[in-house]
Amino acid sequence: MLTLLIDHHTAPLVTNPVTIFLIVLVIILLAPVALSRLKIPHIIGMIVAGVAVGPFGLNILDRDSSFNIFGQVGLLYLMFLAGLEIDMFHLRLNLRRGAVFGALTFLIPMVMGVAASVYVLHTPWLTAFLLASMYASHTLIAYPVAARLGITKSPAVLISVVATIVCVIGALLVLAAAVNIEQTGEFSPLGLLWLVGKSGLYCAGVLYAYPRLTRWFFKNYSEKVTQYVYVLAMVFLSAWLSGVVGLEPVLGAFFAGLVLNRYVPSSSPLMNSIEFVGNALFIPYFLIGVGMMINVGVIVKGNTLWVATVMLAVALASKWLAAYIAQKSYRMDSADRGVMFGLTTAHTAVALAVVTIGYNMVLPDGSRMMDETILNGTVLVILVTCAIAPIVTSRAATRLKLRMLGAPEAAHGNSAPAVGNILVPVANPITAASLAELALLMRRRKEGPRADRFFALHVRNDNSRASKEMGANSLALAQGAASGVDVAMEAIERYDLNTVTGILNTINERDITAIVMGMHRKANVIDTFLGSKVEQLVKGTRQMVVLSRCYIPVNTVTRIVVFVPQKAEYETGFRQWVEALSSLAHEVGCRLIFCANSQGRSLIAGVIGHTGLGIRHEYRPADGIDDFMLLANKVLDDDLLVVIGSRRDSVSYTPEMTDIALFLQRYFDRNNLLLIYPAQFGESDLNPDDTVTTFADPLGNGPTPSPSILRALRARLQRLRHRNHPHR
Repeated sequence: MLTLLIDHHTAPLVTNPVTIFLIVLVIILLAPVALSRLKIPHIIGMIVAGVAVGPFGLNILDRDSSFNIFGQVGLLYLMFLAGLEIDMFHLRLNLRRGAVFGALTFLIPMVMGVAASVYVLHTPWLTAFLLASMYASHTLIAYPVAARLGITKSPAVLISVVATIVCVIGALLVLAAAVNIEQTGEFSPLGLLWLVGKSGLYCAGVLYAYPRLTRWFFKNYSEKVTQYVYVLAMVFLSAWLSGVVGLEPVLGAFFAGLVLNRYVPSSSPLMNSIEFVGNALFIPYFLIGVGMMINVGVIVKGNTLWVATVMLAVALASKWLAAYIAQKSYRMDSADRGVMFGLTTAHTAVALAVVTIGYNMVLPDGSRMMDETILNGTVLVILVTCAIAPIVTSRAATRLKLRMLGAPEAAHGNSAPAVGNILVPVANPITAASLAELALLMRRRKEGPRADRFFALHVRNDNSRASKEMGANSLALAQGAASGVDVAMEAIERYDLNTVTGILNTINERDITAIVMGMHRKANVIDTFLGSKVEQLVKGTRQMVVLSRCYIPVNTVTRIVVFVPQKAEYETGFRQWVEALSSLAHEVGCRLIFCANSQGRSLIAGVIGHTGLGIRHEYRPADGIDDFMLLANKVLDDDLLVVIGSRRDSVSYTPEMTDIALFLQRYFDRNNLLLIYPAQFGESDLNPDDTVTTFADPLGNGPTPSPSILRALRARLQRLRHRNHPHR
């Protein structure tokens, strides 16, 4: 497709594959560094470097097959990352506005493009429509700029993303119709309808198969390299299927990102690997290849400059007008308009596809539908729009980011620590990495001086070599999980005859605000639900304690079901655990279902609204243990059950909490579970001989419920099951 733009006159200076790859790597390394001093965006730097070393520059490199392959992979990778980084919840919230803006930014260029082509450039009507579809389409080439500045969840960006989908689909439908007219000599509604039908079947198939297959694969294969290769295979499968049904592969890659982003949390090592490989190799290769296509010399020949000026004026003016109308309609400011214009003004993949197909289409009189003048003009449009888009987006996004940072914060819910210091005690190498990943997914603040800090702790009570090696291995795995998402986790190895004392001393020394650790597994019939050590730890600290027992990877969870006891909203750490669960749901991309009373629901909604994460959340009435028991038949294997506990002297503690412990132990033993003890004011009063009785097993050290309580529990459960399944 792209080789039509290149005219070889002399052999390139370098032809050795190893040397070619070395030069490309040097460009990727040095070009951003050199051009950043000139305030030129990295994207433009790569394109300019491609022009310099290409056949129309210094002729150092030829655009050989490696650039065709890596360039195509880079383009698909770029579109996949764009889909992967989109917040689907906010996308759905902005779907209507995005569709309207998409209609504007598609129809306005179409109308202006057809008028300019027919009455200024004097092209045939069919050529005018095909050329106008090139103006209407655009590529999110400036999206990495928005991602770097952290504004991808802003309405302006999300509206632009929806508009991109609308424009690409519209342009491809126009292209398909034009090809059909050229082949048959007339417009065929049935052909267009057939294309729409195939596209619908393709989308439905991907939406149905990809989530199920991905959830199964991630459950059974946890190795990160294997997961990365799987994701990449799914991307290219979607791109290939998109081409099979008659759409552009770039659309398939983008769609794969939309479908898979729920299973690739932004704070996961997998996401970090995907971004690293793409930004380090594939995407720069694509941008350099785009630059090597550009022949600046042909612009001054003939009337190419005039045609290119008209094309460029229509491409820029129509997109700006659409952004202006959308800004005024939705009462946004100039920064939002700049972001929308910058993101929707770059023309690359679809433009090249349209102009190349038009160039290859021969009319009955022997002339081409699009001649070399239009072909060269398109190259200039690509060059200028790809240069303008990142610059405009960067400037507008900077203003938008400053506006977002300067927005006043309102207080909702109870207080939360200004800086989070999260401690992850690890004792088993098997669970160390998963506990660290859970803590990272629950972090409330990711950037800036108030970002959460992480500590991994291993307490050993002997000096044996095996104990030291196990501790070092556990700490290394926890640190590896954190480094996978570019987070520093300090490793602490401590010798103490009492494990609980070692953890408590670390909490005091490091000013820890939350502890994330694995849940105790019952070893025998006389063991308590939590275990004596965890019970002592919970009673010995007033900080938030998160106990985890997950049988499946957290990123494969479909729902998070939270049971909130009465008066939990009055606890000191109420806001802290709500924010932590909101971050977890946002990263995983699943729903939060709160089982709480009316007072708790209103305060939970206030805290979630303050986070600005826009997560999907629902509420179920729950006023006591009877409502909690109803969850027995509601919680699925792919759900994560979260129970908000309470210490004996806390405001939300009731004697019924002991019944909940029994119920969890008996009927939720194989469910994924988080048990959270919120932070409290006051000093701990730990006595080594005491244990927490809140979740004590009747056969343990805690108080033994009477047989009447057990009989009542059993009878209530039977009545509830009969009520839900009367014919069973």
